[in-house]
Amino acid sequence: MTDHRLDTVRRLFAAYLAQRPDLVAPMLTDGFTFSSPRDDHIDRATYFERCWPKEKVFREIHIEHLIADGDTVIVGYRAEKLDGGSFRNVELMRFAADRIAAVDVYFGRGL
Repeated sequence: MTDHRLDTVRRLFAAYLAQRPDLVAPMLTDGFTFSSPRDDHIDRATYFERCWPKEKVFREIHIEHLIADGDTVIVGYRAEKLDGGSFRNVELMRFAADRIAAVDVYFGRGL
């Protein structure tokens, strides 16, 4: 089960980079929530409205750390933006069976 969850996280980031929310929707539970310093437990619909760019923003997203612990996956990544900026974030993803039930994002600073 752990390998499947790690693969789901990899596929989620690839879909985000490709701007394909249609590929991510089946990965999320109906009761999915998303939290970050800017968002407090927003629901699935608000997540897609607010957190998915309408136009291409990122050149690349490099997963640097990917760790599974029971129903939780922790991912650390470096994102490179098209404008030349970059930053690192950490996300804690909680799974319910094989789908993502919640994401908590911890923002890093720009590099």
